[in-house]
Amino acid sequence: MEMATVIQTNQNIDEQRDAFIDRLLGSVSGLFDIFTLYMGDRLGYYKALATNSWLTSTELANQTDTDERYAREWLEQQTVSGVVEVQDETTDSLNRRFRLPVAHVEVLTDRESLNYLTPLAQLAVGAVYPIHSVMDAFRNGGGVPFAKYGADLREGQGNMNRAMFLYELGQEWLPAIDDIDQRLQISPSARIADIGCGVGWSSIGMAKAYPNVRVDGFDMDEASVEDAWANARQHGLTDRVTFHARDAGDGALNGRYDLVTAFECVHDMGNPVGVLSAMRRLASDNGTVIVMDERVGDTFTASGNEVEWMMYGWSVLHCLPVGMAEECSAATGTVMRADTLRRYAMEAGFRYVEILPIENYFFQFYRLVR
Repeated sequence: MEMATVIQTNQNIDEQRDAFIDRLLGSVSGLFDIFTLYMGDRLGYYKALATNSWLTSTELANQTDTDERYAREWLEQQTVSGVVEVQDETTDSLNRRFRLPVAHVEVLTDRESLNYLTPLAQLAVGAVYPIHSVMDAFRNGGGVPFAKYGADLREGQGNMNRAMFLYELGQEWLPAIDDIDQRLQISPSARIADIGCGVGWSSIGMAKAYPNVRVDGFDMDEASVEDAWANARQHGLTDRVTFHARDAGDGALNGRYDLVTAFECVHDMGNPVGVLSAMRRLASDNGTVIVMDERVGDTFTASGNEVEWMMYGWSVLHCLPVGMAEECSAATGTVMRADTLRRYAMEAGFRYVEILPIENYFFQFYRLVR
């Protein structure tokens, strides 16, 4: 090999190494963003700062019943990282005033907005909570039960999905499926079975959008079902929305439902074929089965599609371990490609799977046809 080629190769390696170092340092910056965002939300700091009035660290601490010295350190960290702004950086530390920029208020404090991303931090904290159990599963097989991820994962996931299910599910997604939209609006009242409903926002969203329907939400996690009942009570829907902490495969329920749904949960299930089989049985003769799951690529590629970097991250930390907590698990993981769902559906007795023309950056919608 000529010397010039060797030098060029070494330069390329050095450039790639330096770029990788920069990437890792950026990742650490993002890590600190996530965990300090979590603290700012849970301690009430963002809510206090969102008034657009300038606060000192003492005033912030007094409003949130926290310690001034910790509040001051957090404020300075948030300022340096570009989340919070300072009025006059030359003022002495106890008299410096801080506020949340107007452009950041919606993202960090408005839970009704589709741009509200604070729950993402809570979800991330929950995903790493049982990290040592996840590591043990990597070494020895098996999985990590959902309950072991704790309240932050459960609540973070629910809070992240809340606005989406309340303001898009019944206003955009289901209306895009004409026959379903029409059936949910007419009498007799349509019945919906919502499988893997979590803390209930998908069930509540459908009930709010369609005043005639009755919804049964099913989830195996008792804590999630308790939260779902609380959310339904808050929205005054307990007369039309019911939650069940049990398997929906009870034969007594067969044929009862006009619509059977599973939103972003099939990939988490250890026995997806069994769940889809139950969904097929739950649907009435004219009923419809809809699955929403991640919008990943049709095949594995080294670069992935626009969202796979995130989906693989959730899969490694949470979805695959949760799915593998069940015996004889299908071990699907978050990145469930369309052909995988088709295979599961065929094994469950469906004739074919239709990808619905609903545009969404993160999710893909499927109709499973019997």
